[in-house]
Amino acid sequence: MLTKSWRWGRLLLAIAVTAGIPTAATPSVRAATEDGAGGVAQDLTRYVNPFVGTQKTGRTGYDGGNTFPGADAPFGMVQWSPDTRSPQPGGYAYTDHEIRGFSLTHLSGAGCTAAQDLPFMPHAGTVAASPATEPDTYLDGFSHDAESARPGYYGVTLASGTKVELTATQRSGAGRFTYPAGSTASLLVDVSRSVRGASDARATVDKARRTITGHVTSGGFCGSRNRYRVYFSAVFDQPFASVGTWHDALVSPGGDKGTHGDVRVSGARSGAYVTFDTSRLQTVGVKVGLSYVSVAGAAENAAREQGAAAFDTVAERTRKQWNARLHQIEVAGGTDIQRTTFYTALYHSLLQPNVFDDVNGRYIGFDGRVHTVREGHHQYANFSGWDIYRCEAQLLALLAPNVASDIAQSMYNQAHQAGDVWDRWSVDNDFAGVMNGDPYHSILASMYAFGATDFDAAAALASMVKGATTIQGAGARYVERPGLADYLSLGYVPDDASTTLEYTTADFGIAALAGRLGDTGTRTTFMQRAQKWRNLFNPASSWIQPRSRDGSFGSPFNPADGKGYVEGNAAQYQWMVPYDLAGLFSAMGGNGKVVPRLDAFFTELNAGPNAPRAFLGNEPSLNAPWAYVYASAPYRTQNVVRRAVNTLWGPGPGGEVGNDDLGTLSSWYVWSALGMYPQVPARAELVLASPLFPAVTVHRDGGPSMRISAPGADADTPYVHTLRVNGTASSRAWLPESFVREGGTLDYTLGATPDPAWGAAEGDAPPSFSGEQPPRPTATSRPRHHCARQGCHPGRCHRHHGRGRSHHPGRCHARGHGQTAHRSREAE
Repeated sequence: MLTKSWRWGRLLLAIAVTAGIPTAATPSVRAATEDGAGGVAQDLTRYVNPFVGTQKTGRTGYDGGNTFPGADAPFGMVQWSPDTRSPQPGGYAYTDHEIRGFSLTHLSGAGCTAAQDLPFMPHAGTVAASPATEPDTYLDGFSHDAESARPGYYGVTLASGTKVELTATQRSGAGRFTYPAGSTASLLVDVSRSVRGASDARATVDKARRTITGHVTSGGFCGSRNRYRVYFSAVFDQPFASVGTWHDALVSPGGDKGTHGDVRVSGARSGAYVTFDTSRLQTVGVKVGLSYVSVAGAAENAAREQGAAAFDTVAERTRKQWNARLHQIEVAGGTDIQRTTFYTALYHSLLQPNVFDDVNGRYIGFDGRVHTVREGHHQYANFSGWDIYRCEAQLLALLAPNVASDIAQSMYNQAHQAGDVWDRWSVDNDFAGVMNGDPYHSILASMYAFGATDFDAAAALASMVKGATTIQGAGARYVERPGLADYLSLGYVPDDASTTLEYTTADFGIAALAGRLGDTGTRTTFMQRAQKWRNLFNPASSWIQPRSRDGSFGSPFNPADGKGYVEGNAAQYQWMVPYDLAGLFSAMGGNGKVVPRLDAFFTELNAGPNAPRAFLGNEPSLNAPWAYVYASAPYRTQNVVRRAVNTLWGPGPGGEVGNDDLGTLSSWYVWSALGMYPQVPARAELVLASPLFPAVTVHRDGGPSMRISAPGADADTPYVHTLRVNGTASSRAWLPESFVREGGTLDYTLGATPDPAWGAAEGDAPPSFSGEQPPRPTATSRPRHHCARQGCHPGRCHRHHGRGRSHHPGRCHARGHGQTAHRSREAE
């Protein structure tokens, strides 16, 4: 009897030869990490629960991670995951009990629906009604008791008795469908049922080669004009007993024959189906390749990445890839709940951005043309810029500087192909423009600061400067900085505080990167621009407020009012000057005024966008817990961060408090559990709280390790009593950039009661930046007095640089192609 492996090999070889595809051996998968004794290290994938974030909690209206539980490889192009009955941004709602399909693409944690392209759906019955007009006919029930997921694998037994198992490689998926005995074994490929609809779709069924191929054109993320086309090629291990198609209400058994004897269908409401004779073998296998370039590219991706490997072999290879990635942060001690929460967060942090080039290096650019990446590198896509610049970009650069370098290069490639115009939230190879600000500049500068320097930084800097200084006309394909003319002439965007603050942070990113590259003129210019936050500070109220075109501040002023802010309010944006908190605190009247304001702010940790309290389920509040360290009260940071870690995250489906936004909130949790945070975008200093685990080792790809020792660390011991950095006592609640660059050791003594004196000396505060050259301290020395001529204290540099469109909380700004569309990321 011929083995299934032999049959797969013959079939894939025939397809590869016919299509002119190289038949190189499948690239080897990185071996499992070894422990110090030379044995195989523990399987950390067992601590990952892919269902975390799939259930809303009802806390704020922004709740639930909007994640997906399906199969994915690290940074994979394919995310083969179930889509439940009610449309969800991640495709899956834990409270649903019916599945409508298993689609090949997903965004993890986005606030708007996107992707969910090319769903495959097994059906234990005949296809009579059209899925285009009667889609509920093909819903199938399921129970969580009959469902399981782990990194690289998803499985469920549907109410019909059909068992579905899915796994994935970087650019392809493998499926295994076991049909109930005696049923008609049908499989629907609904090429036009992307979650945002389809403007064009095509499917071709070739009985002789056991293939279904095609594409879909979709887009419209978050109300933008974003468009993309994705291709697929699916090869089955069983012959088709029959084939058919549908278009609109018409179902065509046998379908329309093409010139080569295949069956074809096209149109926005179309799809194809096949049936199998499962009387002898009830299980049907399929290997599906994905590509954004061509059907041939999709076929090559599957053939090269899977070859003749059996389903279980593919799943095991991907599990090993995940285990190697998870072992980059090894924690010791803690409870199963803490380890599951931690490693699930790390898993979610490493799902996206996605590899976008095919195995041959070809990809579609922002100019619509086919490009080829440098050998050994990748083009990436799907950048949740407004979100990930705050902490996820830094985590990726810390752990995988080679990946982060390629992400930075990919962002520059996109901008350059579009005429040096930078997006802020891009999907595949087109602008989406969701949210506000200009965050990619902060991302590139942060990645460079964390050691991800293998990209064309000088060319990227020149492109960034052009994008940040060019006032685009109304007919532009996409407007990078709406309100730029006002920002440059007035020093702020009228009636729009949040956009002004985002622009100042982006300008600081340009300045920081320019400084590292030796471009002092650009650094000076953009550092001065970064001080424009001061133009929104109202000394009469001691708040950062929107400012009218005539220079006046609105009155009466309510810090809970979201007018002039994006997904938040004045109280939540007050702390969004991460690079110059010393300057902000001085303007507010000093630490004696700041600490009580922070204390009141943190009486709630996740109050939502309409209360003047912290909203840690959304990005604008993420840096605020660490602000206490700049106000000489690090023990309060230790308290707030540990309260958040203990109460806002968990190991179950409701274990995320807000949109994960392609891993952003998960990255915040990872940093917080380590007891450190990259507070200043474009810099690599780390502000400290306290570690959750007694021992942690952070392994960097090709770089030095970090080791943390905190005997007795647990949920109830958040307070630092002593710290030794590389063996030398330190009274500082922050680490210099050299610690990231060179690695080192941290040895803590922790306790259940605070030590208000530790880290509270004025010289112990982290540096702030306002135009002077940054300090270069060692891990244990006091920071240099780098702004004495301004009459301020070490660690307190600031410069008075005297002198928004009205947005509401929950509004995202999709200004793709020069248009403005308002959508609530939570409403869809």
